[in-house]
Amino acid sequence: MRKFTGDTLLVATHNAGKLEEIATLLKPYDINVVGAAEMKLDEPKETETTFVGNARIKAHAAARATGLPALSDDSGIEIDALDGAPGVYTADWAETETGRDFIIAMTKAHDRVLDSGVKPPWTARFCCTLVLAWPDGHDELFAGTVEGQVVWPMRGMQGHGYDPMFLPNGYDVTFGEMDGSEKNRISHRAVAFSKLVTGCFD
Repeated sequence: MRKFTGDTLLVATHNAGKLEEIATLLKPYDINVVGAAEMKLDEPKETETTFVGNARIKAHAAARATGLPALSDDSGIEIDALDGAPGVYTADWAETETGRDFIIAMTKAHDRVLDSGVKPPWTARFCCTLVLAWPDGHDELFAGTVEGQVVWPMRGMQGHGYDPMFLPNGYDVTFGEMDGSEKNRISHRAVAFSKLVTGCFD
């Protein structure tokens, strides 16, 4: 497994919440973290149907464009009552004419769960795939999940995305109610990051 030896890592995301979460997780390693927006990179089209495929598209596009090692994250929520949807389309469900609105996305998810006829608890998981790519085309892949259920009504204003409707197993607060440091300790992204750190940074 290739080790990261530079001092600057490009995070291939335009999502400010995701960038902040990743920068926090990397803080102990004294790495300068820059985002795709800061580097004025366009967002590549995510044409794959898996988290791995889309993460690879983003990481390699950013690494080629900048000459920097690039870390991408493709993540989403899978709801069992919806046969794993929205999955890779998690962010797409939030798209509106004026930008992303995750209140709309969560409402859509809840409405579809009700339409499914499945009785609660509505089991679900957050999934995260990280790809660290180098300009020469090499990459390393890491995945993490956290199991739980979706709940309604939405609870909490912390986090981002679908966090207010996701209750992780073993907790009585949603990701939206959870302190950021606690979420960063147990989240799908934290699980994947632990593998990334062991593989490429330690």
